[in-house]
This record gives sequence, structure tokens and C-alpha cells, in this order.
Amino acid sequence: MPLPIEEYALIGDGRTAALVGSDGGIDWLCVPRFDSASVFGALLGDESQGRWMLAPVVADGDGDGDAPDADAPDIAPPPRCTERRYLDDSVALLTRWVVDGGEIEVIDLMPTRRGSEHGDGHGHGHGDAGTPHSDHDRVDVIRRVRGVRGRVRVRQELRIRFDYAAALPWMRQIGDDAAPALVATAGPDALVVRGPAFEPVDHAHAAEFEVGEGETVDTVLTWFPAHRRPPHPLDVDAAIDATLVESRDWIAGADCGTVHPDAVRRSLLLLRALTHADTGGIVAAATTSLPEQPGGARNWDYRYVWLRDAALTLQALVARGFRDVAHHWRDWLLRAVAGDPNDLQIMYGLAGERRLPEWEVPTLPGYEGAAPVRVGNAASEQFQADVVGEVILALEQTRRAGVKEDRFSWSLQQALLGWVEQHLDEPDNGIWEIRGDPQFFVHSRVMLWAAFDAAIRAVHEAGLEGPVERWERSRDALRAEIESRGVDPATGAFRQHYATSEVDAALLVLPQVGFVAADDPRMRSTVELIERQLMPDGLVLRYRTTSGVDGLEGAESPFLACSFWLVQVYALQGRHDEASALLDRLIGFANDVGMLAEEVDATTGAHRGNTPQAFSHLSLVRAAGAVARARAGTR
Repeated sequence: MPLPIEEYALIGDGRTAALVGSDGGIDWLCVPRFDSASVFGALLGDESQGRWMLAPVVADGDGDGDAPDADAPDIAPPPRCTERRYLDDSVALLTRWVVDGGEIEVIDLMPTRRGSEHGDGHGHGHGDAGTPHSDHDRVDVIRRVRGVRGRVRVRQELRIRFDYAAALPWMRQIGDDAAPALVATAGPDALVVRGPAFEPVDHAHAAEFEVGEGETVDTVLTWFPAHRRPPHPLDVDAAIDATLVESRDWIAGADCGTVHPDAVRRSLLLLRALTHADTGGIVAAATTSLPEQPGGARNWDYRYVWLRDAALTLQALVARGFRDVAHHWRDWLLRAVAGDPNDLQIMYGLAGERRLPEWEVPTLPGYEGAAPVRVGNAASEQFQADVVGEVILALEQTRRAGVKEDRFSWSLQQALLGWVEQHLDEPDNGIWEIRGDPQFFVHSRVMLWAAFDAAIRAVHEAGLEGPVERWERSRDALRAEIESRGVDPATGAFRQHYATSEVDAALLVLPQVGFVAADDPRMRSTVELIERQLMPDGLVLRYRTTSGVDGLEGAESPFLACSFWLVQVYALQGRHDEASALLDRLIGFANDVGMLAEEVDATTGAHRGNTPQAFSHLSLVRAAGAVARARAGTR
């Protein structure tokens, strides 16, 4: 069975990521990209769906130090680690175990490209036939065991299951006794594992070894295309050093502020880890189908680039000093939207792929039985009117930070506004990807207003060209419409959509985009309703699922980004103590390495939904900034 979601830590290389459990198991890894099929899928089932376990031996039966064989006695489940943390300012994980007889530390790390371009210089494997290998065409996972005290026996179990556990690999040994290697192949994918000698055990491979004080044992797993030769071994020391230096150099440029700077720093590093280093695409999370409720069916694939989430991530990074990311993401946006903004989607693949068909995976039973497991996302075909507003606001922020517009980026924004004009009279599926009937969601209408408002500022303040009078007419007409139809006359509060009296947490965004002052009576009434109707345990639900608006069965837990939005509104309303107290509570839900999932059980602290969630971490960064500005008396 998988661990609780909060027991996992992410490691990544800027192209994909793995989740490492507190018991030493890598239970999730998709290669070579975030959205590729899994090779370790125990997170959504059990070890039979693929897992790489590395932990001290609790009891091994014979104690002779040899590699295990099929007749070896059962071994107790691996213990939970004693302690773990990220190394310095990186996503390299250090795990410590103190057991009878000694103490060990394990470094789990995926080298960045710079870190992985270190090896023996030969560029080929041990004589295998095939196309020569390129250093760029690989993904590496390093697991380094270091003896700290005494002598500790360590066991590894490797169950490789390609293609979401649908393909059992062809396994073969290469190399020699001095440099053994295990190769696993299935269709287009292959892995080579170098380190202690692995032996077959019960449809898996296992290795045991002892490590003493000051000794180091490395195991490196490398993905490569199956039609190529196994790539050369890493220089592990060089790969680790280069990866840590590169990460430290990046975060050194961050303004982490004075409010929860450690949590802000960790969030920035995780946001970077969710950004594809080559394409610039920012995934919403590293996982698919982690449920919003135990055993529930609200299980979605988040390993894609939502324009909204990516734009908000960009804003969070730029606000903290990372202007360079704006160029990378803007180039991604130009490629993704391509020649005709009329074909705009609300989400894309990592490189801008447009077809993301949603299908159910029969070979993965689901996290603790929460089914179905889904790959792809049907929301890619939805109309969500707000996304253009987030994109244009993000590009406006980068412009104000000193990133100059070029003729391509501004013409794209003009074209997006043309797309908005063509869809002004259409209901949409809203920010929450409602799978019920489209509605005129107030948040969506406000974000359309914000798109025009930002474009008008670009003309008046930045001297850019555009049909400003037409945009002003559209903006003003939207405001009049929202104020007449988007406010519930019975409560004086903004409502979820024009045909309901329900409230929605997305309305907390309205002051942030300048549509209404936070202390406007309508906004105060909205916050009061949210507090009364959407906060049964002190954290904010997105909306009341019992209203039937989303067309889905079941409930969900509080959505962390919504509570961070409330922090921002409290700060803007001058409710500084409440803002600080809620921010403190929310950050307290992060796990031991600072990760947040999509949702949380407010009573138990259990994480729910996909993890780590970009929306949660970018919202943390923005909320901390809002509290800091409130304390300083600035906006």
C-alpha cells in the first residue's frame, strides 16, 4: 500500500520528477517527462505496479551478507526514516536512519542537465549494439548511501513496470563483476541500473550490502531510449556537486521577504522543479489521480500546463526577482498558441501539445483504491473564459518588471483580446473546470474585464498600440453587467454565477485584480458568506459541491489556494492578525520537507489531491507577500 500523501518528498531534474516515501521507496516516477508513462507506479496501487525500495534491513534471516535469493526468509517491512530534509537550497533529498548497530544517510537526487553531463567520457555502454547515445537523451536517479556510524545492512528491491504497469520488462545483466549493470527494456523504453549486484527475487530484483562509517555505496538508475546503447556511467560526485551548485546559484537571486522566508524559498524551488527546463512549460503537479477524498472519483491528471496556473506561477516568480523565467515562458506561450488564437486551449502538454485525451488506466488500481486512474484531461476541451485575463496580467507584470515587449508578444496579446471579444457572450466552465452546464461565472467575467483593463493600461502607460477605445467600451460594458447581474440582491454579495445565490471562493480574487476594493461593502458581504458557508473547519472550500453545479458525485476537502486567497483579502482589509494567523496555520500543513498538495483535511492535516501542487505553492508565495506589504503599510 502507498504511504499517506504527506509522507512523500519530490526529487526532480527539470524534466520529470520522482516521489520518495519516508520508508525509502520511490513509488512514482514517469520518464522521460512528467507526463510520460510510469515505471514506478506503486503510489497508485502497490509494489506490484513498480517500486524502488532502499532502506536498512530490519531482519534478514541469514545475516551472511550475500545477495538474497528466492529461498531467503521473509524480511520485515522497512522502517520509517528517522529524519529527512532537502540538501541546502535544492530538491535533493537527504534521509537519515538510526537503527540497531549504526546510522546511515541516503541522498536521493536527479541530476540537472548540467549535473548529468559528467561521466567517464566514453559516451557508450559496455559493448551493446545500437545507436550511439546522446548525453541529453537520458534521465538519471542517484541513490547514495553513506555510513555515518557503526555498520548497517541495507536492502534494495527493484520492481520495474513500464507503461503504467502494463509492461513487464525484459531484464538482462551486462558489465562484469567489477562494474555490474542491470538493463530493463520494454518497447521504446529502457533503464540501466548500476551499483551493487542485483539478483532476481520474486518477479523483482534485490541487492543487499553493508555500509560502515565513512563508506559510500552509489546506485544510479538511468532511463534511455531502448534503441540506443546504455549511456555511460555518471561521475556521481560531479553530478551531485554540479546539481547542488546550480540550484543554490538560482535561488540566491530570490527575494524571499520577511514573512515565512523559508516556506517561500521552498515553494519557489518546488515551482522551479515543476517547470520543464527545456520547453518552459509549467506543470500543475507531478502526479495524476491522487484523490480529493479517500476512495473518491474526483481524480484528475495534473501533469500538464494550465495557462492559468502557469501564468500565476510566472507572476509569483517575477515578483520574487526571477525575470528570466518570463522570456522562457513567453516563448512557450507563443509556440503553444501558434498561428490562430481562435484555437486557444486552456491547457497544453509540456511542449505545447494540443491533444490531451482523457482515458482510464486499467493497470493501476488507484491510490488506496480511489478509481479510476486517469491519464490526459478532458478539461483541455473546455471553454474557461478567465485564462486570458491571467495570461495578460502575468505578461503585464513581466513588462513592469523590466522585460520588454517585442512585436510577437504584444501582437499575441492583441490577438488574445480579439479571441475574448468573439467569446464575450458565451457562458463557460469556470476556473474549477465545472463538468456540469456552462454558466456565466462571475470570476470568469471579472477576468475578462481584467484582460481589457490591463491592455488599456498598456496603451496609456507603456505606449503600445491598440484599439483602446473599443477595449474601453468592452471593459466598461463588462463592469456594468457584472455589477447588475453578479451581485445577489438578497445578500449584497457577489455570487458564483448569474443564475445562483451560491458563493464561490474564486470571488476572493476580485480585489487582487483591481475590480473592487477589498473593503467595498459587496466584498465584505462576500467574505462573510464565504466564512459562513465555505469554511466549516476554518479553511476554504472552493464551492458547495452539494449545489450540483459541477455535475459530479462526492465531496472534496478544502482547496489550499483558496485559503491563501483569503489571507490576501484579510491583509487588504486591514485584518492583519487574522491574515497572519491563517497564513501560519496553512504553512503548518506543509509536510516535513515543506511540500503542499492540492487540498488538505483541516481536521487531521492529511494531504489530498495531486502533489506537490503548483497552485498551492504559488498562492503561498503571494499570500506571504501580501502579509508583508500589509505589515509595512504598502500595497
